[in-house]
Amino acid sequence: MSELRERAARNQLAPGEQLLAYASVVPAAGAKGVGVNLGGVLANDLMSQVGARGGMAGGIASQLPPTSGALLLRVTDQRVGLVKPLDGTPVWEVPRSWVARVERRPRLQLMARFRVHYADGSWLAFLTMRRRNIERLRGFLG
Repeated sequence: MSELRERAARNQLAPGEQLLAYASVVPAAGAKGVGVNLGGVLANDLMSQVGARGGMAGGIASQLPPTSGALLLRVTDQRVGLVKPLDGTPVWEVPRSWVARVERRPRLQLMARFRVHYADGSWLAFLTMRRRNIERLRGFLG
């Protein structure tokens, strides 16, 4: 499976663009079924609405289209974005310079939670199965 994800992460890179890191993530805004410790439907609503994104209307984070399910968060030397895990089709991407930092958040469910903060002060929350994914992303994005 990791070979398939690696291939998807490398798909559609521009000539000379270098893949730095990728991780399987679930955008918190589209998360379903991840809050088993908090209790069913209420947990899904909390995870997908409260703390899923922040910032001003029209900000970088507000431009993420509605998504559901796992995606790959791809970091290259030129851009950061979400791609489909099977074929690498871009779902949403921004220039790498628009990303300010990655922040690890308290774990409230089975998955580790983190935020990607953007240069305009907006942010998006994500969930991942492995905390080390967050540390690796922080290594490239601050």
